[in-house]
Amino acid sequence: MEITWLGHSCFRLRSRPATVVTDPYDKDLGLILPRVRADIVTVSHDAPDHNYVRGVKGDFKVLSGPGEYEVSGVFVTGLELSDRRAGGKAARDAAALRNTVFLIEFDDLTVCHLGDLNTVPAQAMVEESLSSVDVLLIPVGGGESLSAAQAAEVVSLLEPHIVIPMHYRFKGSSLKLDGVAKFLKEMGLDKADEQEVLKLERSGLPEETQVVLLELKSKDE
Repeated sequence: MEITWLGHSCFRLRSRPATVVTDPYDKDLGLILPRVRADIVTVSHDAPDHNYVRGVKGDFKVLSGPGEYEVSGVFVTGLELSDRRAGGKAARDAAALRNTVFLIEFDDLTVCHLGDLNTVPAQAMVEESLSSVDVLLIPVGGGESLSAAQAAEVVSLLEPHIVIPMHYRFKGSSLKLDGVAKFLKEMGLDKADEQEVLKLERSGLPEETQVVLLELKSKDE
């Protein structure tokens, strides 16, 4: 499996069975989404910086809510998990307040994309549904999602092999979020080397949890 970060909460997960793109974003983010092709597109919640499926190429299936799915040999489980409050505009849109966590299984690996999660899951939820995560894609920049400290707590609960931070401030983003350094500090790290693409197979997973920073891919294919 190859994992590429396209910015914000958007990743491309590519393997022999299929290519998955998570949470594509529109130009209001302050960054242009690279034109990538997918067989499956997951949308964690109905907001422009997470649901811009028109920016993805190909004849793909959109998964945008709880359920169990099988597409092109890839098994995907969607779990509704959030603690969003309908403040501000009364409830901007009920759909936008929901958050779907996706567990994506292929190549004998389970990747968990937490979307815009803003609450630490209960131990019972972890034991029931999130106990076998190999790669965790986790928001760390605060705002309307997990803070750096909350993200570190979630990592300690799930104990994945690989942790990839997302949804944090980076060059070009217009969102007011913390940078990734806060999360690294919470994880007891001074820094982490960036990789262009993460290539994984089960036999190569580290025994101890490892944080991996991915470089932003900004070019079309």
